[in-house]
Amino acid sequence: MIPLRDSGYILRPFEVADAEPFVAAILESQSTVGKWMTWAKPTYSSQDALEWFANCSKAFENDSAHEFGIFTELTAEFVGGAGANQIIRNDQMCNIGYWIRESRQRQGAATAAVRMLSRFAFESLKLTRAEIVVAEGNTASMRVAKRAGARHECVARNRLVINGAPSPAHIFSLVPSDAA
Repeated sequence: MIPLRDSGYILRPFEVADAEPFVAAILESQSTVGKWMTWAKPTYSSQDALEWFANCSKAFENDSAHEFGIFTELTAEFVGGAGANQIIRNDQMCNIGYWIRESRQRQGAATAAVRMLSRFAFESLKLTRAEIVVAEGNTASMRVAKRAGARHECVARNRLVINGAPSPAHIFSLVPSDAA
């Protein structure tokens, strides 16, 4: 697969060599990413990362998800992760998810990733809808969705489970005309 590029960032599939930077990014980001992504725990290890990468490869092969690392174009620094996942072919839709390491937040990486993923979903995967589901209170992710051109549709009750508790979530959508 050819890496996706936008605004100085690259999305590409994970490689074994990405495990250590991936773990470092998660450990650095406990107060931000860890608040919303329950898998991002202080005990996250290289073995966890390698298992995730293997799951990503399998999902890519069976077209159920397309998960990528986000890297800077100039230095190839690992910035975070993003993916088009929860693909429902019958309804031609997917979810777009993203996370950015704490030291690289508020620099445009997440917005660029959403733009790249929405184009990928519409052009390569031939989908007609992408959703971004954001837990209530996650204002940073809501800002990203809006900056990327996603339309806020509703707040869905008990849409996500965060740290074992149901949480309402904002539903944003993108359609092909939004990614133009």
